[in-house]
Amino acid sequence: MEAGNANCGFISGEGVMDSQKFENILNLALDTESEVRDKSLELHIGYESVDNTWELIVKYHGSLSEGLSTFLDLPQGRLVQIEELIAGYAILTVPETLVESLAMVEEIEYIEKPKRLFFETLQGKIASCIAPGSQVAASLRGKDVLVAVIDSGISWRNRDFRNMDGTTRIRFLWDQTLQAEQVWDVIEGNELLPMERKNDYAPPQGFMSGVEFTQVQINEALNAASETDGNLLVPSIDTSGHGTAVAGIAAGNGMMSDGVYAGVAPESELLIVKLGTPRPDSFPRTTELMRALTYVVRKSLALQKPVAINLSFGNTYGAHNGTSLLERFIDNVSEIGRNVICVGSGNEGASGGHTGGSVGRTADGHAGGITSIELVVGNYETALNVQLWKDYTDRYTVHLLSPTGEEFSVDTDRPGKQVYTLEQTRILLYNGEPAPYLTSQEIYFDFLPLADRSYIDSGVWTFRLVPIKTVTGNYTFYLPSETVRSGQTRFVMPTPNVTLTIPSTAAKVITVGAYQSGLEAYADFSGRGYLYQDRLGSRTEGSFIKPDIVAPGVGILAPTREGSYAMVSGTSFATPFVTGAAALLMQWGIVEGNDLYLYGEKVKAYLRKGAKPIRGETEYPNERVGAYGNIVSS
Repeated sequence: MEAGNANCGFISGEGVMDSQKFENILNLALDTESEVRDKSLELHIGYESVDNTWELIVKYHGSLSEGLSTFLDLPQGRLVQIEELIAGYAILTVPETLVESLAMVEEIEYIEKPKRLFFETLQGKIASCIAPGSQVAASLRGKDVLVAVIDSGISWRNRDFRNMDGTTRIRFLWDQTLQAEQVWDVIEGNELLPMERKNDYAPPQGFMSGVEFTQVQINEALNAASETDGNLLVPSIDTSGHGTAVAGIAAGNGMMSDGVYAGVAPESELLIVKLGTPRPDSFPRTTELMRALTYVVRKSLALQKPVAINLSFGNTYGAHNGTSLLERFIDNVSEIGRNVICVGSGNEGASGGHTGGSVGRTADGHAGGITSIELVVGNYETALNVQLWKDYTDRYTVHLLSPTGEEFSVDTDRPGKQVYTLEQTRILLYNGEPAPYLTSQEIYFDFLPLADRSYIDSGVWTFRLVPIKTVTGNYTFYLPSETVRSGQTRFVMPTPNVTLTIPSTAAKVITVGAYQSGLEAYADFSGRGYLYQDRLGSRTEGSFIKPDIVAPGVGILAPTREGSYAMVSGTSFATPFVTGAAALLMQWGIVEGNDLYLYGEKVKAYLRKGAKPIRGETEYPNERVGAYGNIVSS
């Protein structure tokens, strides 16, 4: 053991060799005992204790299965489950004893663990509602364009998702949470279908989990002898109603309201993926999103129809610069077939979960001042993590002070795991290095209660950044999503910019912020972006702006899982306005032959050009409302 100071102890990681092929947080997770890892908000994500396996995201080249078989002996190699996606990405399920060996497989380039995703819903904010699609050309209704909603599922009985003759508009529904054998056992036990139909209830081709329901199967359920029988035939339930609301705004036809509350693209067919959440933490993972995107793009290609894809969720873990495997994967997906991917910017703008700035420096690049960052930790926090991202070229010491003044310090040039105790809180620290796809440096802090405690210490914690030598001095801090932390836990001096959630930070998606349509004003909760400007102060090029555009996101009337309408707020519900608008553009361009190449980045350009300014925003582009304003054109 190496002493820290009078108030804390330091323990280095033992027995685990860090790999530069692994992301920092995966290295830390593998070097942390399971009972400690289980207390963390993030470290245990991807680990399954029942069978002692990890689910991992890999970027690879060549033949992954051949590479694994060559390096691992065959009996062990068969224990590795491989799900190949697209564009050189795969998901592996690996026994924990074999994870470190993956770094030796030449075909594997980089490995990350999954992260949790959070729906971007904001409840309780009521403002005037704008009728979806009220200002679009009557001839454009999304016909022959697919709208894919990857979310919490859909209330497939809802009349807003059915044709005039009562048949479903859902072309396919993949419920990742169901198990095919269990679904069939119930159907067989109730004698609803003959045995030869068993193979109809299975995961989609190329995937290993969930159940895919076709348009034919959903229509069978709608026409069943009773609603109970129908629900047994298609037992997919949108338990939260989030996906139903999103799908209604993007593509509902308003049949429940005689067309009054129709969505933006009311004649589009729907592809629905209910993300898998069969775990105690009840949040889907990034791995499930990657499976869903692969599925949707493959369906679009098979059906030979363009697709507008809606993602209304995100998380705060990462450098927020498009370099994670998830962000890079989505950029690759956007180049396959004819698709547009629309992603909400998140609701972290006013949550107090981010702060940033520049450590002081002198003209010759040496120390120029100490920067103090204060973090209020609320009562009853069972765990908390803090990310500090900085330029690798900058060097400084980071001092962490507890509410009573206990302290430790770490040099950012000293890589690897370190463990400290301040008061009744254990801090796992991982000092990262650049990665093959990342030039930034991460210093990750995981706050956990000691073994005999339930909560970490509340009060004001202080990070002091003492520069040794800096080039830019730029730094940024992130807390976990507001969804999983106390409302009291926040930075004392938060910075609202660069609060976009991941994956809305992917370069090639259309990133959607929210505004209040009634007041025609920016919504303060909406995740804000960034502008990359050169030192000459020139105008920022459009390709470096996030968000790309904003849409109504406060007090939106949307269908509910119960079969009525209700007000919803959040960037979750601004995003489907843009998804629906993208479907209309692709109908005009691709389906009607006016522009056969109207998909991807070209749709983004058209939407930007057609947007109108928002009241009070005098200069464009800006980090709040994007390039030119909001999606509703005059």
